[in-house]
Amino acid sequence: MARFSKLQVLGTIASTGMVPVFYHSDQETARKVLSACYRGGVRAFEFTNRGDFAHEIFSSLVKYAREECPDMILGAGTVVDAGTASLYMQCGADFIVGPLFNGDVARTCNRRLVPYIPGCGSVSEIGMAQEYGCDICKIFPAGNVGGPSFVKNVLAPMPWTRILATGAVSPDRDNLSAWIKAGVTAVGMGSKLFPPEVIKAGQWDIITELCSRSLSIIAESR
Repeated sequence: MARFSKLQVLGTIASTGMVPVFYHSDQETARKVLSACYRGGVRAFEFTNRGDFAHEIFSSLVKYAREECPDMILGAGTVVDAGTASLYMQCGADFIVGPLFNGDVARTCNRRLVPYIPGCGSVSEIGMAQEYGCDICKIFPAGNVGGPSFVKNVLAPMPWTRILATGAVSPDRDNLSAWIKAGVTAVGMGSKLFPPEVIKAGQWDIITELCSRSLSIIAESR
C-alpha cells in the first residue's frame, strides 16, 4: 500500500523539481544509492522495473526507506501494463511511471488514488493522458521529442500542463536550468546522476553532492 497520499506525492515532486531514476540488481547497492540521494535532499525517487525480480529489490527499498529515509516517496518506473502496476502498488509504490501511456494502467492507478506519470511524445498523447486523470505527464525521450523548446510550445496552448522531462537531462547548470526555465514541473535524471564508475567504486558522497547541487540549480532557475 502507498504510504503517501496522491496530493503529497504530486506536491513533493513539484516542490523539489527532481526525481532520480535508478535501477540496480543488488539490494545493498540500491539502498546505498537511495540513502545518498536522501542525504542530498531528494524526496521523490523512481526505481525502474528493468531486471528480473526487480519488484523484490523495490520491496526491500520500501521497507528500508520507512526506517532510514522516512520522508522519501518511492515510485516504480518502466511500468507498461496494469498487472505490473498492481504488483508494484502492492509492494508499496507511491507513484507509477511509464515510458508510454496505457489507459489500463491509468484506470488501475486511479482506483487506488496512486499518481500515474505516463511517457508522452506529442501534444495529443499528453491530452489523452490528461483525459485519463494523469496530473503529470513525462515527456520521453525528452531530448528527442524537441527538448526545452517542446516544453515551451506545449505550455503555450496548454498552460495547465505539468511536465516531467526525462531523457537528455543532466546535472550540468546550463542543461538543467534550460529545462526549468522552459517550464517543466520537474526533471527525471538517471545515468548522469549515477555515473557507473561512481556506483562501482561506492563513492556515495559524490551522488549526494550531485543531488544537492542539482536541487540548488533547480531552485535558482525557478
